[in-house]
Amino acid sequence: MTLAVVEDLPVVLDGIRSWVDADPLRRVEIVASGNTVDSVLDGAGADADVLLLDLELDNGVNTLPRIPELVAAGRRVVVYSVSEDDATVMAVLQAGASTFIAKNETREHCVDTIVAVARDRPYVPPVMAGALVAADGQTSRPMLSGREREALLLWFQGMNKQSVALRMGISEATVKQYIERARVKYASTGRAAPTKTTLLARAIQDGLITADDIIEYQSLAADNHARD
Repeated sequence: MTLAVVEDLPVVLDGIRSWVDADPLRRVEIVASGNTVDSVLDGAGADADVLLLDLELDNGVNTLPRIPELVAAGRRVVVYSVSEDDATVMAVLQAGASTFIAKNETREHCVDTIVAVARDRPYVPPVMAGALVAADGQTSRPMLSGREREALLLWFQGMNKQSVALRMGISEATVKQYIERARVKYASTGRAAPTKTTLLARAIQDGLITADDIIEYQSLAADNHARD
């Protein structure tokens, strides 16, 4: 797996490199690093499988506002931060990041998290797990970003992934990532949704999508087909 790292403290970057190098399976390769998002992605990090993003850079920049843009471009974002309160974790997930690692737990979870995210598989470090449990009065409803919900709704309404991509103005690969990311988030809460039907049922149960959204579209499609 290839990894790009946005981090402005050399000592932290050295730590990440040491954890990656210590992996006996050599599963991750750091291909780019830098102290700004743009410097990393304008170079060798442009095609990295995963972007490891420090939430608070020393120059006073908070990278949270960049996450939706990065995710919309099809990037898998893992945020790591010294701020590990529930509100921060949930804001990061709501913005579309794949997962969150607290800096004090990075050593144990860094490589496993990167590998899981690169493979679009669930991985929930302890701090993130605590925030998910605390959210919404301990419900197991995942936090999906607006773009993830939009892609799911269009897909559930009968569009194929290529059509969803055209409607949303993104690539088909990004649509697939949105759908897989939703599956990962459901699996992370203990409510696996391996099929389209199961995923739709979960989304309706949680109020992310209403049954009327689907029925109204299907009725309109049937009417248009009859007129054709």
